[in-house]
Amino acid sequence: MPKTTNMQEQRKKQIAILGSTGSIGTQALQVISEHSDLFEACVLTAGHRWELLAEQARQFMPAAVVIADEQYYDALQEALSDLPIAVYTGADALCEVVQSSEVDMVLTAMVGFAGLPPTISAIRAGKPIALANKETMVVAGELINGLCRQYQVPILPVDSEHSAIFQCLMGEQSEVEKIILTASGGPFRTFSMEQLQTVTPAQALKHPNWDMGAKITIDSASMMNKGFEVIEAKWLFGVEPDKIQVVVHPQSVVHSAVQFADGAVKAQLGVPDMRVPIQLAFSFPMRLKSSFDRLDWYTMHDLTFEQPDLKKFRCLQLAYDALARGGNMPCIVNAANEVVNLAFRENRCSFLQMADIIEATMHKASFIAKPTYEDYLQTDAEARQIAGGQL
Repeated sequence: MPKTTNMQEQRKKQIAILGSTGSIGTQALQVISEHSDLFEACVLTAGHRWELLAEQARQFMPAAVVIADEQYYDALQEALSDLPIAVYTGADALCEVVQSSEVDMVLTAMVGFAGLPPTISAIRAGKPIALANKETMVVAGELINGLCRQYQVPILPVDSEHSAIFQCLMGEQSEVEKIILTASGGPFRTFSMEQLQTVTPAQALKHPNWDMGAKITIDSASMMNKGFEVIEAKWLFGVEPDKIQVVVHPQSVVHSAVQFADGAVKAQLGVPDMRVPIQLAFSFPMRLKSSFDRLDWYTMHDLTFEQPDLKKFRCLQLAYDALARGGNMPCIVNAANEVVNLAFRENRCSFLQMADIIEATMHKASFIAKPTYEDYLQTDAEARQIAGGQL
């Protein structure tokens, strides 16, 4: 953990944001704006949204920007040609830019498997990680934990649920009996199987509580997102899967909780606002003042909790199955899910077909009990091909 210091006495913390044009990235920039005396965005990266990246660069004046999709490099470079900002492109540039000696922390807010290589690069450069790319831990949690130990790099969770668990564990030395991972249930929580057969991407993208990117919103609707969070929790907090309980909490006020050996439960509550865990990751161990909304205790008349329906939301069960199998199976599930998630958004498969294709890919892809980094790369490619072949 970082040592407690007076942040006012330090230079501004230089933050590299991998995925600055996405939901987490844009909210992180709002946090930096609110605390511009403490934080600066020194690196901004995007996949293909070069116009928004250019706007962000003009506002925040980072030392460097990276556009991963090389076809937009010339346009971005031209847009920023009058500014002293280095412009790079390509996947290798993402890995290189986080190694800069000026970078104090890396926020990994990229979506999907693509976030794994630059996260590993940042860890090897000794950079603390504010982790919003859950796929990194889903795909290669054991590898990431080993690298963090080797390079003495802390991971500060940004997912609202894992930030909540992290906060509940602050100062605790007691045995964790259970982690209670809350889920909103998404937009289809009360739908029947018959109704789920005909749901549309437009319906799935209307999350009842959170404002998130398209991919994670679909994952929330299928509850694969919660399955990934179970896997992530195992690696972040060192608990076995049978000690991680998913509880559907439609109001999204209790972000998660921890039950200890004496039966006591600590929960972290707040309004659904991702800027809160982002800011905490940036400022830890301090809590900074913010202008964010507060809970209104007099309007919270009902907080309800339900057991998830694993028959309707099979993706959650498949994630548990992958975690139980271990090895590269979570990597297989993640790759297949990325394929079907996009296919559903593009109306190339139905909502319920997503779980069917993921399960079939789990049976067909090559299983490796002790995967290396190179194995993860090969597994990702193979699983994508298998899943894509079923569309």
